[in-house]
Amino acid sequence: MGKRLDAALKEVDAMKVYALSEGIALAKKTATTKFVGNIEVHVRLGIDPKKSDQSIRSTVTLPHGTGKTKRIAAFVTSGREKEATDAGAVVVGGEELIKKIKETEQLNFDIAIAEPAMMAKMSAIAKLLGPKGLMPNPKSGTVSADIAKTVKEFATGKAEFKNDESGNVHMILGKSNFPDEQIIANFKTFLDALNQSKPAGLKKEYIQAISLNATMGPGIKVKV
Repeated sequence: MGKRLDAALKEVDAMKVYALSEGIALAKKTATTKFVGNIEVHVRLGIDPKKSDQSIRSTVTLPHGTGKTKRIAAFVTSGREKEATDAGAVVVGGEELIKKIKETEQLNFDIAIAEPAMMAKMSAIAKLLGPKGLMPNPKSGTVSADIAKTVKEFATGKAEFKNDESGNVHMILGKSNFPDEQIIANFKTFLDALNQSKPAGLKKEYIQAISLNATMGPGIKVKV
């Protein structure tokens, strides 16, 4: 991995800000993994992440998805299990599921979706879900009365994004074997959604820097 990364770093001009299409091509070229990895985007924002009114948390439906199959858990009231399963949820249940998770502390899913009526009961496992970013939240679109619709959306490309402790936002734009056009379309859709999430009254420049990279590859600055 060291030699491959060293070779990849030589391909990238750390001082240059590349055009988007050029940056994507270079990210693919400098991929260092033997498996098909991801193309990722990282955006540095001019927000103060310590201020709650400047925090960023929303969702976007990427037109070409991320290429990653996500295991979805649906926490539903009695009688709605089949509806959730038919929509694509692989872990489905109500109070018994919550009890099982609390006892085993096993979280074998990537996204958790809950009916509003289940949220009070979800507090029993909030300390398990919260640190992993799995606690259903209205802001992220994962609390919904329309379980089937919401499960389908997340199963077919809807993704959550939020800022980290440093005020950066990260998103997977697709697999490194996606056509460039699909990655560009996903990038533009994500950037539109990010711009729509700009906090009201923010005085600093919102989007300060953008970089791309393949999984474990070097960062490549692209034009804002």
